[in-house]
Amino acid sequence: MTERSTALRSLKVLDLTRVRAGPTCCRVLADFGADVIKIEAPEGADPSAGVSGARHGYDMLNLHRNKRSLTLNLKSAEGRAVFMRLVEGADVVVENFRPDVKDRLGLAYDDLAAVNPRIILASISGFGQTGPYARRAGFDQIAQGMGGLMGVTGNPDEGPMRAGAAVADSSSGLYAAIGILVALQERAASGQGQWVQSSLLEAQIALMDFQAARYLVEGEVPRSTGNDHPYVTPMGVVATQDGHLNLGVGSDAQWQAFCKLIGKPEWAEDARYATNPARFRHRPELWDLLRPVFAQRTTVAWVEALEEVGVPAGPIYMMDEVFADPQVQHLGMAAAVEHPVRGQTRLVAQPVKLSRTPASVYVSAPDAGEHSDAILSELGLSADEIAALRAKHVI
Repeated sequence: MTERSTALRSLKVLDLTRVRAGPTCCRVLADFGADVIKIEAPEGADPSAGVSGARHGYDMLNLHRNKRSLTLNLKSAEGRAVFMRLVEGADVVVENFRPDVKDRLGLAYDDLAAVNPRIILASISGFGQTGPYARRAGFDQIAQGMGGLMGVTGNPDEGPMRAGAAVADSSSGLYAAIGILVALQERAASGQGQWVQSSLLEAQIALMDFQAARYLVEGEVPRSTGNDHPYVTPMGVVATQDGHLNLGVGSDAQWQAFCKLIGKPEWAEDARYATNPARFRHRPELWDLLRPVFAQRTTVAWVEALEEVGVPAGPIYMMDEVFADPQVQHLGMAAAVEHPVRGQTRLVAQPVKLSRTPASVYVSAPDAGEHSDAILSELGLSADEIAALRAKHVI
């Protein structure tokens, strides 16, 4: 059995999140050893139960590994009282309710700080905690559209296209985790907690990076260019003898090496193609020249040949091919964990490596309320008190 990471083992995190953005944030902390207590509604108390998919399905298992589960009805006075007792000894609370929900529940930052001034509250929303859209429901694809990603994704003549992964959800969770770690470091000096905020919209805009900066600095509105790089050529997808290849000729020196490799050194001297600005201006005709060349070899043969001359290239995998790749296997991106129902299960490992205190996937996702008795006992409740809470459907 893999051992629990020691990196964040001293931290206690109360996880009020669901769906993807919030659970992603808490998963980072859990994988590095934090005691993450997933707070869930008792059976029948939440009409939105199951929104994250089947309990033993791939999404739940991947998002909620390394956590403990406590069922608690936060709509009841007794449930909120138990939660506040947990807050007294906790370091972090993470939530992704709509901004007004925590106020109605009495779980806003000021409420938490009143019982524990060191508490850090991380709130992840669709559009921010304030402003004209604050109370809107936020979904990944909506943030992709409003944050500019869909406007530059897809082929120019086909209209906007969503990315194939939940990039706004996942990145907002990661940004929230960064904010929590910053707040923890600051707390070590000040002794005070604070409110960390992240949103899908802000995270998506931040991920646009150079595309957003093109507009802010130069006033240029980026457009979709399909698989071609926005301003470097030839950098994009090209068909090979048996599939497709990502080609990345990123400099004039690489272009010269490429031309020599394919037996066309004169292209490197041609004024239409000698420099990247020139190649960019003549991109359609350049790709017309390159397509027949790449059709002559397999993807593997091209990757090997291009690697030998220092020109970046790579295959385009389906997911089974991703995890069959020897470099991916070497990096350990599939982490095995034992599940009581499914047996040994492979999940997506943390991509951040630490030399002394690495992340680990050491236990599978819990069933709802699996650790309720243990967590409440740690809080000082007696067996009779726990039984009384269960009888009232508080837990």
